[in-house]
Amino acid sequence: MISYEVTAFGEALTRADRPTPVPAGGQVLLRVLAAGVCHTDIHTWEGSYDLGGDKRLRMEQRGVTLPLTLGHETVGEVLAAGPDAPPDLLPGQRFLVYPWIGCGECKVCRRGRENLCAAPRFLGIFQPGGYSDHIMVPDARYLVGIGDLRPEQAAPYACSGLTTYGAIRKIPPEVLAEESVVVIGAGGLGLMCVTLLRALGCPNVVVLEPDGARRAAALAAGAHAAVDANADTVLDEARRAAGAVWAVIDCVGAARTVQQGMDLLTKGGQLILVGLFGGELSLSPALVPMRAISIEGSYIGNLEELRALMTLVRERKPRAIPTACRCLDGAQSALADLAAGRVVGRLLLSPSPATLAQASQS
Repeated sequence: MISYEVTAFGEALTRADRPTPVPAGGQVLLRVLAAGVCHTDIHTWEGSYDLGGDKRLRMEQRGVTLPLTLGHETVGEVLAAGPDAPPDLLPGQRFLVYPWIGCGECKVCRRGRENLCAAPRFLGIFQPGGYSDHIMVPDARYLVGIGDLRPEQAAPYACSGLTTYGAIRKIPPEVLAEESVVVIGAGGLGLMCVTLLRALGCPNVVVLEPDGARRAAALAAGAHAAVDANADTVLDEARRAAGAVWAVIDCVGAARTVQQGMDLLTKGGQLILVGLFGGELSLSPALVPMRAISIEGSYIGNLEELRALMTLVRERKPRAIPTACRCLDGAQSALADLAAGRVVGRLLLSPSPATLAQASQS
């Protein structure tokens, strides 16, 4: 089995060659077909999150240990399963992997909210992920069918899709059906958010994004307007395009973008934060109740939400975001390009035929 691992935070990924594992119990071994490269991978690779004021949340504090194979947006095909796996699970079947796995025993997990477990086992963060030619999934229930979607089209739904879908579900149905929604950021997360808002019937999506190529991608994804987030007139332009802003989804999560989102909200409006860029900002507490605004964090989504999302994708066929595939041995350059802002849409990794052939002999 060939994997590309973080062996020291902030340093180049290391190729690891190990025997391909054999599934036990209810485990399922998949051959990786596509693995998305996400900004969370950047934070994990670098080793920390920016909390502002020279404070950082370090991966060791979260319980992340090295070496670690990144990758939490994974599609693969079944190679083998343990003796306790469902008998109808057959080699060659293709699935999207739900990576946000909890301990399975606490009351949060029993409520079906494993993504909020205090002792998580997330694939690609706490357990080996998809930057590999194989991935071991602890139980078949974490496998979600992809229908006739291409692996590279389906993989981003495990994180960017699920994260934005979970955020959209927090918007009251009447607001989603009748009002504009402003999306801040048009990276992989923001573009996915646009496509899902349109698929769910939002009548007007306005995107704030500083990069011109990404603004064009947002319009192609279904946004009605895309405003330069760095323009001095950004708030005025956004209000002209959106009218009264009842909902903002911030897919960046930087101090400046959060401030923009709060400034845009009408009385009674809602700001949903999903981006993790970091920093800090000042808040006038009295204005929150006076304006009756709400500021809410939204963290990925649970397994049932991913299943509902994939049903939505199959039935309503939202526009696909731009994707580009690279060979697995290009994992380091993919991370670097994403960190430098050179990516429009989503980069994905897939093992080359030569890598798969070599791995099959391990």
